Amino acid sequence: MTTRRQLANAVRALAMDAVQKANSGHPGMPMGMADIAEVLWNDFHRHNPANPHWFNRDRFLLSNGHGSMLQYALLHLTGYDLPMSELERFRQLHSKTPGHPEAHETVGVETTTGPLGQGIANGVGFALAEKVLAERFNRPGFDVVDHHTWVFCGDGCLMEGISQEAISLAGTWKLGKLTLIYDDNNISIDGEVPGWFTDDTAARFEACGWHVVRDVDGHDAEKVKVALAAAKAETGKPSLVMCKTIIGFGAPHKEGKESSHGAPLGKDEVAAARDMLDWRYAPFEIPAEIYAGWDAKPAGAKREAEWNALFADYAKAHPEQAAELQRRLAAKLPENWAAASQAWVEKLQADGPDVASRKASQMTLDAYGPLLPELIGGSADLAGSNLTIWKGSVSVTEASPNANYIHSGVREFGMTAIGTGLALHGGFIPYDATFLVFSDYARNAVRMSALIPAHSIHVYTHDSIGLGEDGPTHQPVEHLASLRYIPNNRVWRPCDAVESAVSWKVAIERKDGPSCLVFSRQTLKHQQRDAQQLADIARGAYVLSDPADTKFKAILIATGSEVELAMEAARTLAQQGLPVRVVSMPCTETFDAQPLEYREGVLPGWCRARVAVEAGISDFWRKYVGLDGEVIGMTTFGASAPAEQLFEYFGFTVTNVVDAVKRVTG
Repeated sequence: MTTRRQLANAVRALAMDAVQKANSGHPGMPMGMADIAEVLWNDFHRHNPANPHWFNRDRFLLSNGHGSMLQYALLHLTGYDLPMSELERFRQLHSKTPGHPEAHETVGVETTTGPLGQGIANGVGFALAEKVLAERFNRPGFDVVDHHTWVFCGDGCLMEGISQEAISLAGTWKLGKLTLIYDDNNISIDGEVPGWFTDDTAARFEACGWHVVRDVDGHDAEKVKVALAAAKAETGKPSLVMCKTIIGFGAPHKEGKESSHGAPLGKDEVAAARDMLDWRYAPFEIPAEIYAGWDAKPAGAKREAEWNALFADYAKAHPEQAAELQRRLAAKLPENWAAASQAWVEKLQADGPDVASRKASQMTLDAYGPLLPELIGGSADLAGSNLTIWKGSVSVTEASPNANYIHSGVREFGMTAIGTGLALHGGFIPYDATFLVFSDYARNAVRMSALIPAHSIHVYTHDSIGLGEDGPTHQPVEHLASLRYIPNNRVWRPCDAVESAVSWKVAIERKDGPSCLVFSRQTLKHQQRDAQQLADIARGAYVLSDPADTKFKAILIATGSEVELAMEAARTLAQQGLPVRVVSMPCTETFDAQPLEYREGVLPGWCRARVAVEAGISDFWRKYVGLDGEVIGMTTFGASAPAEQLFEYFGFTVTNVVDAVKRVTG
């Protein structure tokens, strides 16, 4: 009879063999957590390898993603479409087994992990999604939303500050279907952790409202099983299961040492580990009885069939709710979305309000929110400044079927990574908000949302020196360029209420990555447009103004609050006999993705006399103005003064723009 230890040893063997063949990787964690993983995946984790996207599956996340071979081994052994040939290509170009788990590369991987601690925050987002959906859709006798989130983490994850942000919120939200399993092996890259990690981890989690199962022998399968059962039985709090393990378990000369963490064991040590583990098989060889002990396909098919039958009965009893849940899980927008959202854009264009774009954002939330029950989000303790609360907002701390608002407190990093979890779970379009300058705190989570990619919306207000008196600590300068340089990230900086509404519309409709919506503190003037200009906003840049009866001699390019400055300068130049074109470019990435013909129509190559104007770092705009053009932007930090004084002091004046145009036109 196959023992639990033999099943776990299959994971250990695959991990050390794959790392050895790649001559790169992290064998220590998979070998240390193999016994825990065997119990979890065989006794608790509800999933269906034949349908990795079955909605009511449990979610498994590997926050300590450097141990990726643990997850790949589990997916392969339990029956996912991850053949042995891919494990043999671990860490190789275009393989399905990259160095860290990537959701877009490997079937069965729920989120991309690697930067430590973010998997914990993603897991909080997954668990919050399950809770809010259950409150919205479950009915007596029909728990159609009922699944657990399991997260593996290590010492490094708990050292990262994001872990504290995430666990604090998880405790506040009482996420009883979240279990964090801690690989307490006392080792990080620099060696034994007591020199830099002496926290009372159990007390820390208990202080945050978690149920803690202490002192579990991570190599005793029965004790792990009891601990996981206790965690799952606690439904009023999230649970932490603290498992003492030995890193590199089974490698006789390297177990318990940092040398097993991030490098191949070496041929001799792999051979010695095979002897110590009594694993008598060649590299990448798994006997039939081991595969049989791991095979999760029959149980997974049975679970999914039972759920399908339950959902069929639910659909008969509650057809409207069933249809709505199916729509949201399919990431389809409501049938009336396109017409209603466009009507709002057209209304704003007709009404012509002069408002700060942050206020225009809130107005748009009031218009779009009732159309989108899947919209969920909030602010990092800046709701009154970011203006993220709309008329239909209901806090997730309330036991309400309409819960849709998240108060994250001052936790920009955790907030953003939790939003990624919400997006990846399905059924939601999440947004998060803070001041643009504090996007720095969240930057790696923004980057991960673009890499995954996740359908997240990052809202940033107080977008420039226009913030005013709070001074340079709160005035973003380099942030627009920095966010624009993240691949697959779309940054929108609208110039008025109309562009603000369009940016929200485009971000909601985009499914292949995140969007950053960047809004002003100060009032922005409404711009006149015809129907074609209105349609072209969504293309990222468009001609806002051209001379009426003559050919333009220069092009002014601007975003946000500087568009009105460009328009004023254009009017002054026209009076002086120098006609110019004004281009509003709210999203450079979207414009760059347009066909060449459209881009040439907006910025024709024959006109090299160009001036870009934006209250952000200047150098970003060189690619649009070329060597012959000029940029009016920021080259230093800001200062503390009223906004209008700052704009004048730093050169954002009509006179300065006019003079720049005259210089580039010779």
